[in-house]
Amino acid sequence: MFHQLLEPVGGNLFLSFLVGLLPIVVVLVLLGIMRRPAWQAALAGLVVALIIAVAVWQMPINLAASSTLEGVAFALFPVMWIVWNAMWLYNVAVRAGKFDLFRRWMIHNVPADKRILLLLIGFSFGALMEGVAGFGTPVAIGSALLISLGFPAIEAITLTLMFDTSPVAFGALGVPVTTLGAVTNLHPSLLSAMIGRQLPFFALLLPFYALAIFSGFRSLRTAWPVALVAGGSFALTQFVVSNFVGPELPDVLAALVSLICVIGFVQVWKPRDTEQYKASFSETNGNDSKPSAGEAVLAWFPWVMVSAGVIAWTYGKVASVGQSVIAWPSLNKLVFLTLYNKPYVATYLFQPLGTGTAILAVVLVTWLVFVATGSSPMILVQALADSWKQLRFAILTVMLIIGLAYLFNYSGIAYTLGLAISKVGAIFPFFSVFLGWIACFLSGSDTSSNALFGNLQVVAAKQLNLSPVLMAASNSSGAVMSKMISPQNVTTGVSTSSLVGKEGLIVRKTFVHSIILATALGLLVMAQQYLIPWIIPH
Repeated sequence: MFHQLLEPVGGNLFLSFLVGLLPIVVVLVLLGIMRRPAWQAALAGLVVALIIAVAVWQMPINLAASSTLEGVAFALFPVMWIVWNAMWLYNVAVRAGKFDLFRRWMIHNVPADKRILLLLIGFSFGALMEGVAGFGTPVAIGSALLISLGFPAIEAITLTLMFDTSPVAFGALGVPVTTLGAVTNLHPSLLSAMIGRQLPFFALLLPFYALAIFSGFRSLRTAWPVALVAGGSFALTQFVVSNFVGPELPDVLAALVSLICVIGFVQVWKPRDTEQYKASFSETNGNDSKPSAGEAVLAWFPWVMVSAGVIAWTYGKVASVGQSVIAWPSLNKLVFLTLYNKPYVATYLFQPLGTGTAILAVVLVTWLVFVATGSSPMILVQALADSWKQLRFAILTVMLIIGLAYLFNYSGIAYTLGLAISKVGAIFPFFSVFLGWIACFLSGSDTSSNALFGNLQVVAAKQLNLSPVLMAASNSSGAVMSKMISPQNVTTGVSTSSLVGKEGLIVRKTFVHSIILATALGLLVMAQQYLIPWIIPH
């Protein structure tokens, strides 16, 4: 059995921490400074991680290979299985001409103000896609719609990545929160409530923040009412549902409420300077006639269907049918968790009827409806080919980066980083956010971040006499702040645009915002621990 080393570099935790950071630094430098494609950055990071895992953390080569392969398996199924089918649904809509109907519906039912379109699509609609599918699909689909409405590709992707923060902790119908509860033995309702007392602040502020970046503070003087409606309706709904209902529906319901409120609000109000920020879609697209009522139904059908279908699938517990827990070969119970003094149970949960399969069912139903209303049956195959062209490099990147995340986990490198950060003492609540930030950057998943560092947060909280509920929740909330620079999220996000292979450019534009938002969250967590601890649920 391999016993994880926590201080392998000269018996010094700080030096070990610095060496353990090397793979993360390599990925960030190659992406953000050298502007290499995401798959190349992820590959380089994985190679560096393998070298230090074997040479410094003294992990046997066979265990290093097996742990990496488990990450690759998880990347393919369920992660990319979900992304693949969500993108297949998008491409079926594109091939059938219904995505263009969706665009035209926006043109004729929403003021042609880029700021309004950005909030409606990037924020509200994107949050709905995150609540249903996640893993970068909100960025890929949302940015494609914005680009078709005249937004430059870089702005569309950058801003949708920024918006893909506040809904992430409750994404995929609350799986990150339920996972966090499982690894920490804290009740998911407590964690849901605490996260729901952190992220709504950012949901409220993000529309203002993004508009200031997009069009300057000057434009906020006229556009602030719609930003308030979008962010306020989302934040209030997210708070209420997460605190009084549970972790499954905060995102889906908050996104739907925000969509309805924004669409309704702009029917009776629009900024006085709309002409100055008018979208240029009429100059770039041919047929912009107003869709009929029947066409409007078809335009919205895929997105309403996927939301309702995944919710019904989840509450019907269909995913658990036929599932099996597989002890991972050459790894299960062969690694000893030194930090927790127990063997590492390495298992792979195989759910053939998981969320990705639910979306596949929606793809087939949507295809049948479109064929029945006049589309060619070949759109299903054509959309499949389109999905492969868009996602082939994203699939490779996700395999490499999640393989790296799993290697970090099983080798003990991740626990060295976590243990070092937990030693900062009274200011640990601030840095607890960055534990989640690191884990999500590597894996692109709030769920994986919680599985990796959730329990470490609780252990550190008990040692420092802090709130375990607050620290665990802060791990999940902190993780969402690095979604905008995670190679997995970025590479999927650019898959529908002309920026494939230029992920580094996007990371450079979002990195500072990621740090700013994580720092703001860290300060909020410090205040919640020491100044207003009465808000922490017990």
